[in-house]
Amino acid sequence: MIKGILSGNVALFHESDTYIVDVYGPAARAIEQSQTETVITGPHDAFTEQANSNLSLIRERLKSSHLKVIKLEVGEVAKSNAYILYIKDIANMDYVNELASRIKAMEIDTVYDTNMLIQCIDDNPSSIFPQFISTERPDTAVSKLSDGKVLCFLDGSPSIVSVPASFFEFFTSSDDYYQRWAIGSATRLLRLVAFIITITFTAVYVSITTFHYEMIPEHLLLSLTESRNRVPFPPLYEALLMETTIELLREAGARLPTKIGQTIGIVGGIVIGQSAVQAGFTSNILVIAVASSAIASFVVPNYVMSASIRLVRFGLIILAGLLGNFGLAAGIAAVVIHLSGLTSLGSSYLSPVAPFHSSDWKDVFIRAPFSLFTRRPSQSKSPNKIRNKMRK
Repeated sequence: MIKGILSGNVALFHESDTYIVDVYGPAARAIEQSQTETVITGPHDAFTEQANSNLSLIRERLKSSHLKVIKLEVGEVAKSNAYILYIKDIANMDYVNELASRIKAMEIDTVYDTNMLIQCIDDNPSSIFPQFISTERPDTAVSKLSDGKVLCFLDGSPSIVSVPASFFEFFTSSDDYYQRWAIGSATRLLRLVAFIITITFTAVYVSITTFHYEMIPEHLLLSLTESRNRVPFPPLYEALLMETTIELLREAGARLPTKIGQTIGIVGGIVIGQSAVQAGFTSNILVIAVASSAIASFVVPNYVMSASIRLVRFGLIILAGLLGNFGLAAGIAAVVIHLSGLTSLGSSYLSPVAPFHSSDWKDVFIRAPFSLFTRRPSQSKSPNKIRNKMRK
């Protein structure tokens, strides 16, 4: 009875009986467009902080009696409701039971958000890479359910996470499936190229200008020498200074009101970059490299993965400045080894590349036509593997 009253219900006493009446109707935010996962085509609604609204958005798109919901309670002091969603006979129950057992085993005073919850149940909490896919879009959540994934979210949070997750899922967007398959494939390949650019471009500049001048073409070498003629710092310090400045501008633009933040980002980047070159603090070519790396990081559709990539970039810059191309190669190898050792709810983080499943590559590096999506992802380990029987 006490738990019901604390949850906003009414206790009705009649002689020796007590009835709990659900009259809970808190003030709720209207369903709006997601600010972190914008799309050009497709639905524009997003989850809110109310669990009932989120469930209704999912059931509106997935009208199936096989959709199951498990309600759990987390938090020792401030208790919150956690929900696990899956489709019966499609989701692997081992994943469902493992996720439920991890949530039940949590011993923490309060949990405010789904993104806080998943940090408590990660396979590798010390890793900088996210191991659960987080989304605020109902259409993305429903597509994960139909793939055999398991969803989890917390009452009071607009984010829903999907498990198990793969590293390559963080480079997919809902837009890929709402456009023609050739356009979606080209866009996805562009994101993977942007990932390579953002972690290596500045590091390659530091490595070449510090140790490997012989790799620079003769005409470009003259321009580079002239550009760096007035710079008093070695390339490593120069690159770290500019990268830190870019991160300061990025953080300032994110915290300020929208209109002011955009102005600060554009004007601040132009003014500081031009002033730094004129004052001799940096070279023109480094400004181009840093700006290209920053722009490429914005191409990654998942914000948490984008932040992780930026941290990797700083590590590679330091290794390139200390050891040259050898340090850069060693850093990239360390990242690949680390990713190979990660798991998401016990499943390989680099699936379907490692372990190798060629049938899943139709939706990894490219987005093939829907007629070729005949089977669910192997990572889901779904008991019902067939999802599409369309004729080509």
